Amino acid sequence: PAEWFMIEMQGNLESRSKEHVEGKFIGDLHFNKQGVPVMIIGHHILYGKEIELDQPVLAISKDSNLPEKSNGEELMDLDNVENSGKYNVNAIIRKKLVFKSRPKPIIANVPKKV
Repeated sequence: PAEWFMIEMQGNLESRSKEHVEGKFIGDLHFNKQGVPVMIIGHHILYGKEIELDQPVLAISKDSNLPEKSNGEELMDLDNVENSGKYNVNAIIRKKLVFKSRPKPIIANVPKKV
């Protein structure tokens, strides 16, 4: 199974258009040869570190495939079906990636004029 991480960043993450960044692509996450996490956001690069969580965190989602009433018929002997629910465990998160340092600008090598 795929390994999930929690990402912790210091400071604010804002878009130029002042839109919410929830659910949107914000950048690329890579690991260098030494295993150091590297995040690239726009023209900035951040270096982080991988930390083991004290207690694992579950990523869950609510199952929407619950029985429904059809054509006014009552469900048989199901108490509080509308209040009950089934949850699926998507992942167990055991590590987090922490990005504490300030982002560094990515500057292309520009040749000097002679």
